Amino acid sequence: MDNSQSAFNAGQAQGQATVKKDQMVDKASNAAQSAKDSMSEVRNIAGQAGQTVMNKAQGAANAVKDATGMKK
Repeated sequence: MDNSQSAFNAGQAQGQATVKKDQMVDKASNAAQSAKDSMSEVRNIAGQAGQTVMNKAQGAANAVKDATGMKK
């Protein structure tokens, strides 16, 4: 194999490696964005659940105040 063929093969291998690297970076970026989106959704759900618990606790406290005559 002459030098020009070796150089061609090396350049071709380098180009293929670059394409593969770019594909892997894209996949990692997409996975990271998906994880970020999922965490945002979890935070929203957790916030809603926390608000629901607080509302129920307030309702229970008001019910106790009503039952004991402490509510004015």
